[in-house]
Amino acid sequence: MPENACAVRPQAATAGDPSPQTCIQVARQAAILAVTAADDAMTAVCHSRSGATARLEAVMHAAHKEAVEAEQHADRAEQYADDPAMPNSALLYCACQAVDHSVRAQSAAGVETTAADLRAELGRKLTAAEYAEQESARRQQEAEQEAEERAATGMDQENRDRAARNRYLAQGHVAELGWTAGHVRVMEAAESGRLYWQGGRARQAARRGVWDGGRRINRERTQALFAAGFLVAVRQDDGTRTLIPSPMGQVALELARLHPAGLHRTDREAYEARFAKVRRRHKRRDDQKAAARLLPPLDSSARKLYRRPVTLTEQHERAEREAADRWEEEGGYCPAVKVLNAAATPAEQPSTPTRSWSSGKSAVQSTLW
Repeated sequence: MPENACAVRPQAATAGDPSPQTCIQVARQAAILAVTAADDAMTAVCHSRSGATARLEAVMHAAHKEAVEAEQHADRAEQYADDPAMPNSALLYCACQAVDHSVRAQSAAGVETTAADLRAELGRKLTAAEYAEQESARRQQEAEQEAEERAATGMDQENRDRAARNRYLAQGHVAELGWTAGHVRVMEAAESGRLYWQGGRARQAARRGVWDGGRRINRERTQALFAAGFLVAVRQDDGTRTLIPSPMGQVALELARLHPAGLHRTDREAYEARFAKVRRRHKRRDDQKAAARLLPPLDSSARKLYRRPVTLTEQHERAEREAADRWEEEGGYCPAVKVLNAAATPAEQPSTPTRSWSSGKSAVQSTLW
């Protein structure tokens, strides 16, 4: 076997590596030379006399095998070039392999091994100026790609990665909730701060603070979500019990939004899925049915792993608020800090009330009915 002059394993790119464009061009040229050699071998078989056919067929098959390998490595190099996570050394490895197989194809076909000249292009070290130019182009390309990603998602790289992890997390946990789209609508009504319980019924007020009338919300789903701990009841000063998502409920709602395909189509399907999970843990049929009617809590691992992504707008608003707070604490004018309009500053979310019912203030209601 000829000595492999370009035995390179995929690894981090170094300053002496050729550019990705060079690797792709060399790999494709090597594949073309290998295919040409295989075609020449096939032509020789077609024009051979009967006595030499067997030997020429063996030559043709050997050249064809090497040509196929060379083309596969050239194709792989082009695929790696489209993958931003793939290092340049992976392209170099493919180019070297394509050149080696091309040399073997030409050698098997008995033609001049011109593919060996391509090794010099791959082995040439970049000068400092060429490497600096290549790095500058790479950084510019990365910056342009990052700008496009930010414009499309409104998030930086860290939070895009966090969002991707959350989507993967949702795929493994949403179906286990036993929810339907109706449960999500109840949770969204609670998230709006306008869901309240009155007279044994759940309603969504037309606007926050006006606990009278409004759209009726499914009673059974609301009770099930409350019993499972996805909703908590808070008593207002006027005695109205409003329903808001618990920390677990907020995470479950976000996961359900990320993976709506995991929701069951009907309440019947959701019940049957829950029944299939509890039938082995409860012996009596009535116990199985009673357990299936209850919504299971969100898995604790999902609660720990979920991290809400922060958009660039939210980061900017938080930075402005922090700058305004520092300006107020220092008690003086800071030319470098933009003065915010107090009316435009987002209000902080009120903390969960903890006072008792007898205090006359807002309090968390431990039971709903």
